[in-house]
Amino acid sequence: MIKLRGLTKTYGEYVHALKGINLTIEEGEVYGVIGKSGAGKSTLIRCINMLEKPTSGEVIVDGKDLTKMSDAELRAARKNIGMIFQHFNLLSSATVYENIAFPLRLSGSDDEFIEKKVRPLLSLVGLSDMAERYPSQLSGGQKQRVGIARALASDPKVLLCDEATSALDPQTTKSILELIGDINKKLKLTVVVITHEMQVIKDICDKVAVIENGVIAEHGSVVEIFTNPQKEITKEFISVLLSNELPTAFRGGKIFSDPVEGSYLLLRLIFLGESADDPVIAGMIRSFPKIECTMLFGNLDQINRIPFGRMIIGITGDKDEMQKAMDYLAEHDLKMEVIGYVRRIDVASR
Repeated sequence: MIKLRGLTKTYGEYVHALKGINLTIEEGEVYGVIGKSGAGKSTLIRCINMLEKPTSGEVIVDGKDLTKMSDAELRAARKNIGMIFQHFNLLSSATVYENIAFPLRLSGSDDEFIEKKVRPLLSLVGLSDMAERYPSQLSGGQKQRVGIARALASDPKVLLCDEATSALDPQTTKSILELIGDINKKLKLTVVVITHEMQVIKDICDKVAVIENGVIAEHGSVVEIFTNPQKEITKEFISVLLSNELPTAFRGGKIFSDPVEGSYLLLRLIFLGESADDPVIAGMIRSFPKIECTMLFGNLDQINRIPFGRMIIGITGDKDEMQKAMDYLAEHDLKMEVIGYVRRIDVASR
């Protein structure tokens, strides 16, 4: 649905906001783009609907290169691209109904057509009883629901979300993300989500691209990126949600590659999908009773509705038996990282 080829954007002589972006977003995907402030993510999304004209490169949406269109052709093409803004961008002097109807009135639609479009959209975003209210009478979440309905008024094929939840509290953010997810499924829209919050990516996106200094540092499925990040910037974002620090009793201790007296071999395990519910550790303990296994950390979460478990265990015992236990774990549907041998630290004595 969206293809960016060699996309660059330069401001003046020295500011290179985008440096040769190549990205493909398939029809029906919820695709996240995450980056720090100044990384180029907002410039990227504004180039997709040509609010910012690229310095060079191609922006292909639904098979058509927007960079080669005349102004009239571009205005027509933008009807297929809805956009939700961080600060809502509502008309303060217009009612909820009129804010949603605004793009339809601009296109010359009559009152009967507008009524048939706006009423179902009010229902879709859960604001049927607020049609005559003004923005000043709405909460932040309700204002964003108006913005979503307005973006959908022209029946777009693509929905762009520019930091759409960053001005909202966590509970409202959750409800707005659920709404966007429902709209994606009901209307089969392609959704592009720009954010600096990894929680947003984890909750709603199918794929993600990490942008840093105007280039794509890493991209792939959200599950792949969360379970096997390659770049430091990606690891930094993920660490906000998924800490890789050792448990307190081992934190700060030296990590050895070979066994030392009184040490545990620490393993970091990642479970995905149905395997997150499987009793793999219990099976290992039953199969290898001569080793001692201690669970040091564990949690169960979801990545875009896929069960996702993380665990750190410590094992001690006969080296050959420990290797067999690790082979047992490797045979199951999980990822295993060997941290190394670490001695337990007496926390009380610190």
